[in-house]
Amino acid sequence: MVNDNDAPRLAVIGAGPGGYPASFFGAERGLQVTLIDPEPDPGGVCLYRGCIPSKALLHVARLIQETRDAGEWGVRFGEPEIDLDALRAWKDAVVRKMTNGLGLIRRQREVEYVQGLGRLRGGHTVSVQHNGEVSELEFDYAVLATGSSPVLPGAFDIDSPRVMDSTTALELPEIPERLLVVGGGYIGLEMGSVYAALGSKVTVVEMLPSILAGVDPDLVRILERRLSAEFEEILLKTQVAVLNETAEGIEVELSSSEVELETRVFDAVLVSVGRRPNTKGLGLESTQIRVNDRGFIETDGQRRSTEPSIFAIGDVAGEPMLAHKATHEARVAIEAIAGEPAAFDPLAIPAVVFTDPEIAWCGLTEAEALAKNMDVTTARFPWAASSRAATMDRKDGLTKLVLEAGTERVVGVGIVGPGAGELIGEGVLAVEMGARATDLAHSIHAHPTLSETLMESAEVFFGRSAHYIGRQR
Repeated sequence: MVNDNDAPRLAVIGAGPGGYPASFFGAERGLQVTLIDPEPDPGGVCLYRGCIPSKALLHVARLIQETRDAGEWGVRFGEPEIDLDALRAWKDAVVRKMTNGLGLIRRQREVEYVQGLGRLRGGHTVSVQHNGEVSELEFDYAVLATGSSPVLPGAFDIDSPRVMDSTTALELPEIPERLLVVGGGYIGLEMGSVYAALGSKVTVVEMLPSILAGVDPDLVRILERRLSAEFEEILLKTQVAVLNETAEGIEVELSSSEVELETRVFDAVLVSVGRRPNTKGLGLESTQIRVNDRGFIETDGQRRSTEPSIFAIGDVAGEPMLAHKATHEARVAIEAIAGEPAAFDPLAIPAVVFTDPEIAWCGLTEAEALAKNMDVTTARFPWAASSRAATMDRKDGLTKLVLEAGTERVVGVGIVGPGAGELIGEGVLAVEMGARATDLAHSIHAHPTLSETLMESAEVFFGRSAHYIGRQR
């Protein structure tokens, strides 16, 4: 790494999974890098208030559920005793260890760190506000990586500590006896799973006909069956019309076109109806940057905005709003700034819902392929035929390939089951490398493992699976 005073100056605003990699990649290329963020160390929302603390709590939820499932295997535990203070402290320690580690790496890479809120003052200047003081710095290039925030519609903003967004819910203020989760997306289902495992009676309300809209229904059905046993209710095609705080709790008026629902009372409500990009207060109006009708910054294939000196990555640059997508965009943006050939053109961005079972997918879903009028076929291997799933007593899984008809090229992979997020990496590689069903079928997988289900799915496509009679060719 070489740094000199004549090297281009790079300002990175936002130190999340897009921003801090951008600063590190820039430093590796010899740029003079300044990383700006309100937190004392890099990490961003993902590490401080999102991906990492939620996965720590989901690990605990999974452990609790496994102790209950173990009774059927002849191993019986008593009901868990939840020490909420200790659980919070453990979760916070995980976050602190990781953010401290990133702070150390930042210093080793000689990235200047300025704590505060960054605001653009044109195409080459940013001001930073911290503790009432404002400083300014000049840059040749800037990368905007300010992330996103939970959406709280006005109808739910009743100024009550009993109404939580995802950030508040992760703080574990208490374990409510009755919890309403508004929104059947991944955040609502993940946090609902945590609170259900810790003892809450959880009701999920979703206005659409299915939870996890956009995910193939054959995958969702498996998750929904298990969640229906863990949650009190999952109410579809249902909306929250009114929230009111009373002495008994939060009074909720539900509306549905199909069923007349009475007013219900919950001890707490978690609102998880989406996230919005953090562009407000960023000073975009002082630049030529354009924002689309959904609030995302418009960028080209190199993540360059309509202000030539400024790039945008991560949640502010559009969906999918995923940490790993932001990290990849960071690499593309820095390569472009360094004059290297670069373009953001992934075929497969994996998505994972960390419920139990997990759902993971990459490339095209079956529904997306059909919507594009693609001629595709699918091959499915149910985990009921997997010996490894049987040893785990988790046969409620499915591995699915979406294949281009004729070429047999893998254009999408979907998996539901424990550890699906770990398995989807092979699917990403298959899609990106243009693998065919034959390639998966002829790749020897270790036995007995869940990873075999990808090979077995390809074998099912050819009608020669040793463990499952599927389609015949």
